Amino acid sequence: MNDARVLWITGGGSGMGAASARAAARDGWTVVLSGRRADRLAAVATAIRDDGGTADVLPLDANDPEAVAAARDILLAQYGRLDGLVLAAGLNRPARRWDDQSLPDFRAIVDTNLTAVVTVVDAALPALRESGGIVVVVSSYAGWSFQPGAGVAYSASKTALGSVVRTLNQQEAGHGVRATHLCPGDVATDFLDQRPSVPDAAARAVMLQPEDIARSVSFVLEAPSHMRVDELVVSPVFQR
Repeated sequence: MNDARVLWITGGGSGMGAASARAAARDGWTVVLSGRRADRLAAVATAIRDDGGTADVLPLDANDPEAVAAARDILLAQYGRLDGLVLAAGLNRPARRWDDQSLPDFRAIVDTNLTAVVTVVDAALPALRESGGIVVVVSSYAGWSFQPGAGVAYSASKTALGSVVRTLNQQEAGHGVRATHLCPGDVATDFLDQRPSVPDAAARAVMLQPEDIARSVSFVLEAPSHMRVDELVVSPVFQR
């Protein structure tokens, strides 16, 4: 049985997920990283271990319920507990308007941003009930305030995450489960490459950095058990 708190992170191979994993490991969490790209997950885990932390890798496609359930079972068999989730995977496409989007892309974006989140939470919830665990859903500024450029599917999926979090908090409070809808503004990650007009280096320099989001995640994870952060919006100064 593992004595350290165990944190499962999806989208842990890059960007905000990877930065949150590194920060959580420094705070003493045992970090389990999931995502589709095993090589990137391994690189993040190695960096955490080199820094003295504890990290493991469970590659998976979070859109596959059987793969998610299998990963959960492996995690619980190895560590015996699950204390937190950080759900940081996301998807968008450059063609995102009504006049250029495709329905297959729409479904893929909603599946990644919304359905996969629900799939992982559903699989993890029995263990989180036992631990009085915490869930951090990394959403978007577009999930908090309408952003015309975010796109039809992205806006719809990220806005829906607010309801996912609210239902968790309303229905699972009796088990001590807490959830946060984390809504970052512009963050300088590779995700920006999916925009119709890709920001240049000067634009990225004034955005939030992945480490800023990691600090926000750490604030939520380290909050006392009687405190719930229902929604947290963080943005760069220039955000409108």
